[in-house]
Amino acid sequence: MAQTEYIIIRAQEDGVNVIGLTRGNDTKFHHTEKLDKGEVMIAQFTEHTSAMKIRGKAEIHSAHGIVESEAKK
Repeated sequence: MAQTEYIIIRAQEDGVNVIGLTRGNDTKFHHTEKLDKGEVMIAQFTEHTSAMKIRGKAEIHSAHGIVESEAKK
């Protein structure tokens, strides 16, 4: 398998959801994780994971820079 990209997600509040989405004709949820404030997750895009949805306030680090998601309302 070719080298794949990693992202680092750092929760800035309790209850941040990280949701992995599948590849293919029908995009589906295939994995979820819940992070509390200060927890860090290192995630990788694979042949099964084409996208990730971050719900809650978090810092997302990738080769493209740093992005902050907003808090849940």
